[in-house]
Amino acid sequence: MTQIVDSHQLKNIFLKYASVERKNEHFMTSSDFIRSYLLMMQQENYNKETTDLLAAVVDSTGDGLISWPEFQAFEAVLSLPDSLYHVAFQLFDKNCNGKIAFDEVKDIFSRTLCHQHIPFNWDCEFVKLHFGANHKKTMNYFEFTQFLQDLQVEHAIQAFEMYDINGQGTITSLAFREIMETIRPHLLTDFVKEKLIAVMAGCGQQSVSFTYFQAFNSLLKNMELVKKIYESIAGKRESLKVTKEEFLLGAQRVSRLTPLEVDLLFQLSDLAGGKGRITMKTIDMLAPMEEGSMPYNIATQQEAIPTSRPFYMTLLENAYRFSLGVVAGGVGATAVYPIDLVKTRLQNQRSSGSYVGELMYRNSFDCFFKVLRHEGFLGLYRGLIPQLVGVGPEKAIKLTMNDFVRDQLRRDGEIPLWGEMMAGGCAGGSQVLFTNPLEIVKIRLQVSGEIAGGPKVSAVGVIKELGFSGLYKGARACLLRDIPFSAIYFPTYANIKTALASDDGHVSAPNVLLAGTLAGAPAASLTTPADVVKTRLQVKTRDGQTVYKGMIDCFKKVYQEEGFTAFWKGAPARVFRSSPQFGITLLTYEILQRFFNQDFGGSKPIGSTHKPKYIHVSDLPPISPDHVGGFRLASATFAGVERKFGLALPRFEPAPQAPLS
Repeated sequence: MTQIVDSHQLKNIFLKYASVERKNEHFMTSSDFIRSYLLMMQQENYNKETTDLLAAVVDSTGDGLISWPEFQAFEAVLSLPDSLYHVAFQLFDKNCNGKIAFDEVKDIFSRTLCHQHIPFNWDCEFVKLHFGANHKKTMNYFEFTQFLQDLQVEHAIQAFEMYDINGQGTITSLAFREIMETIRPHLLTDFVKEKLIAVMAGCGQQSVSFTYFQAFNSLLKNMELVKKIYESIAGKRESLKVTKEEFLLGAQRVSRLTPLEVDLLFQLSDLAGGKGRITMKTIDMLAPMEEGSMPYNIATQQEAIPTSRPFYMTLLENAYRFSLGVVAGGVGATAVYPIDLVKTRLQNQRSSGSYVGELMYRNSFDCFFKVLRHEGFLGLYRGLIPQLVGVGPEKAIKLTMNDFVRDQLRRDGEIPLWGEMMAGGCAGGSQVLFTNPLEIVKIRLQVSGEIAGGPKVSAVGVIKELGFSGLYKGARACLLRDIPFSAIYFPTYANIKTALASDDGHVSAPNVLLAGTLAGAPAASLTTPADVVKTRLQVKTRDGQTVYKGMIDCFKKVYQEEGFTAFWKGAPARVFRSSPQFGITLLTYEILQRFFNQDFGGSKPIGSTHKPKYIHVSDLPPISPDHVGGFRLASATFAGVERKFGLALPRFEPAPQAPLS
């Protein structure tokens, strides 16, 4: 959907670019509209004739200038669901009378690049059937839309006949490639263009018969139908490998796709490494992505999440994300819990005032093996149960809040760095409600095994001893740790994931794990001082140990008694715990979202789905802030007309001929 634009705003934009004034009226020239406003044809040696032809689509009076009413009317045309056909119709309707005559079709089509390379024979039965034997019949809009599709097919057939020199119903592979690259380039992805000859050779075609020529063109034209057949078999499992036999059966149920077309499809798939099977990723490599070059598809990519979706859908989405976060948080915490225990004990270890009988640890490895020796394997999991009780909601609210804030700050499908950091910071701050009570209970359980023969400590006992307010002891230090951590972590994670994405935008599970793990290193290390202070405030002080009155007091006394390096105690263990924990947590969270694949109208994780790499957005001019309403789609619509109907017009002036010597 395009955004509804205010008429006053649109008028101001029109006046901004209109360079001609006559009798107190303002007008745009073709260059004003195409080059200055739409930012098309930006080359210095641009083809002025093409610029005039494209601008004439808006100029309904045919006077060579675009008035404000014409500009406003074209904005409405661009908002129509069949805008591509309307724009094509207005391109051919040079007389602006609402009818298409033979001379108009011949004039416009003869200017296209494909016709200049392989001329169309206008003295043929096809033309006579559409315009009459004397070429006097005209077409209305609906007749023209069908004619435009049939014209491409007729041109390809004429080209085949032209290259079939001996009249044997076959052409060479090189001629086949030339026809496809000249007349049907809008049906070819880069991969298919590269494999045009190889696919025919794989079918045993040394020369290409007319039957194979027609089947190949029909297959490329119906690739959206191929997707629907695949989806009818695979459902939501985009990576499911479908065999040729399974696809043939599905084709008979869904469409009239012929066995020859299916055979060609799997020949192409094998050239892409399919080995007799096909996936949606393979189809995206083969599909001409006609839908991907349509303006509404492009506009959808650039628009933010619709604000009009029902509120209950937002609630359902957040509840869904929260439940997946609970599971993901539990998996991540369990996987790295022994490292977390080592980190806590090292951070609680004092350089002075140590308790008699307390184990001393030289480093992380020494701590790990001493716990294993003195407390057994289960000693590495002291405090795990309360950790699991709290870590699920903790990670869930963090992941859900980050996603929620990112959705609110998304503009044109993108989030600025400050927005990513704000979303992460909000996520970190929101989790403290769960984090602080969880941390204080967990920490006291983790350090309880340090003293041989010490009193037995339980989670219930800690809660009773502290009371509700005591469970939030050290909350400020917890906020000081968690807000910066998440503000660093989530933007880093998102950008590393983008960097690790494949050509089609998909991020594999190993790369999700790698991104989550790498992002944890800077976030965990830089926030270690706040984590040390939080640990000292939350652990139960023993006889002879320094007592801290609060966060600032703790910072001062640790620095005075133990020096600056004390703030980095347990940093390696914290990095080695936080990095893999978040890596595993985010991997689990995203794999669950991909597996269940529930669509609530919101955003999906970066790289969770294969995006067609052949959407021709890169070919389009940049979008200006002045492209509002239907004009957001103007450049895409003109490009779509060229790609869908093969009506590419020259963009450059022809090179000057060298003078004869």
